[in-house]
Amino acid sequence: MNKTELIDAIAAEAGLTKADAKKAVEAFFSNVEKSLKQGKKVAIVGFGSWSVTKKEARDARNPRTGAVIKVPAKKVVKFKAGTELSESVNKK
Repeated sequence: MNKTELIDAIAAEAGLTKADAKKAVEAFFSNVEKSLKQGKKVAIVGFGSWSVTKKEARDARNPRTGAVIKVPAKKVVKFKAGTELSESVNKK
């Protein structure tokens, strides 16, 4: 499902216009992004949580040439699914 399909599904299920559903989806994404940029964890009980972790700088190898490459430190976003979501996905 892509963003457009998500907006369409939310509009249909919630009885909203597509424009209102789009505003809601974009507001959600914007607020999650803002919180993560501030170093905060975003948790939605039963669904999951997003957090930011730091990856240290490291050396890696180019598999084609074997040359050593410096990989700079960076922040990465992690998502951990909640129990209810995991159970729902694993039901048969």
